[in-house]
Amino acid sequence: MASGDLRAELECSVCLNIYTDPVNLRCGHNFCRVCIDRVLDTQEGSGGYSCPECREKFPDRPALQRNITLRNIVENFLSAQPGQEESGVFCTYCVDSPAPAVRSCLHCEVSLCDKHLRVHKKSPEHILCDPTLSMESRKCSVHKKILEYYCTEDDTCICVSCCMIGGHKGHEMESLDEASEKKKETLRNVLQKLLTKSKETEERVQSLQEHRRKIEEEAAGDTERVTVLLRDIRRRLEDLEKRVLRDISEQAERVSISVTDFIRELEIKKEELSGKIHHIEELCNMTDPLTVLQESDTGDLCDTEDGDNEDRERHKKLLHDGGGLDVAGISHTLHTLSDIITEGNAYNYIEGATDILLDVNTAQNYLHISDDRKTASRASESQNRPETPERFKYSQVMSSQSFSSGRHYWEVGVGGYGGWRVGMCYPSMVRKGWDSGIGNNRDSWSLVREYDQYSVRHDSVKILLPTNIPSNRVRIYLDYEAGRISFYELCHPIRHLHTFTTTFNEPLHAVLWVWGTCIVKICG
Repeated sequence: MASGDLRAELECSVCLNIYTDPVNLRCGHNFCRVCIDRVLDTQEGSGGYSCPECREKFPDRPALQRNITLRNIVENFLSAQPGQEESGVFCTYCVDSPAPAVRSCLHCEVSLCDKHLRVHKKSPEHILCDPTLSMESRKCSVHKKILEYYCTEDDTCICVSCCMIGGHKGHEMESLDEASEKKKETLRNVLQKLLTKSKETEERVQSLQEHRRKIEEEAAGDTERVTVLLRDIRRRLEDLEKRVLRDISEQAERVSISVTDFIRELEIKKEELSGKIHHIEELCNMTDPLTVLQESDTGDLCDTEDGDNEDRERHKKLLHDGGGLDVAGISHTLHTLSDIITEGNAYNYIEGATDILLDVNTAQNYLHISDDRKTASRASESQNRPETPERFKYSQVMSSQSFSSGRHYWEVGVGGYGGWRVGMCYPSMVRKGWDSGIGNNRDSWSLVREYDQYSVRHDSVKILLPTNIPSNRVRIYLDYEAGRISFYELCHPIRHLHTFTTTFNEPLHAVLWVWGTCIVKICG
């Protein structure tokens, strides 16, 4: 039989390699012990076992029988393959022309090539093994006999003399093959545990790599978001700086012109007064009484109150009542600067809008609430909800969520004609009467649209906003610890409308008020 054909017959059908420790099933097919063990392990719990070669069924896990003949054939085949000279073991008898050894005899302590192996004695005491240079390690160091047994009490390999007359007499013995199989079984169990640990370690590595990838993606997203935010803040700060400097310059110029004009007028009056003073002094120095009495314009000279009150009021106004820079306007600008910075900080710490749901138990009976509890609009007829202390008599509804800490924001879309209010309130806010309207009491803060006029309200104090809101989307931002409720128009770029600042002493709820055909919808 050709070497290639023989090799095909010696290959395990599972691993497709030359048999290692071959065993066979009852059906007669052979496998590497490790290979068939793994196959049978995978079949556990499936209701039976089968041969991977012929598919013969076995009700119980089949016993594995060692195929010693096949093992010897494999060893002889491998020993005859080219490349044996790589082991460095040569035939003892081929002195003139060294030939690579294919087997070693432990009894004779010689190594044999193919030629000398065929004529070597085959008696049982001649034990053949793979070519080796260290035959002494396979013999007992005391009796110089071949190691054939394994002492389980001392965990060492021994010879027959150790069993009969040596220090291991009376100990429990096993054959080397039997002890080797037990050790291999232990090693296979250890191997399985190590493979499991290796798999778990690989899964941990993969999960950490995935976590690292997510962190890198989040960092890239945060970097982009912060870059865009800071670019927008820088642009807005530059615009704010230009506007403030322009306003200050214009205010200073207006004040300077007013003061300069008034100084010029006062200088003229001062010249007129100097003339009168000089003329009166001349009259006072005259000795002729007839000349003094006949002076025709002494009435005008004695009128010292002419224009004094007007000049005094004008002087006061220039010095104190608005004659300086517009401090309130500058303060408002600085407040806008604070809002820009706060807005930047808020966006750095808030991932997304808070999900708000409306509490139907608080909705006025002529207020329709959508099934998803996110949209409020006026109903043409009563919704016939039960009257409860929590229900508003005013056309408004409160959120089911409350906020007692942290930073949050939520957004609304508005449409239709009429009026709407959005904002936040304490749960203790009154539910009946005009005072129960959001912004009409001390317990609520609101952004209001009434037809085309926009304002903010708190405790019935109305502050008109200087501009209309063309966008139909508004953001409400809460920083509970800082005591701030801010309103923004969601245009591009986002525009700050107003900020209320106070100290909160109760949880806060979102609240909506709707009138006319307006519809208010919570976005997100």
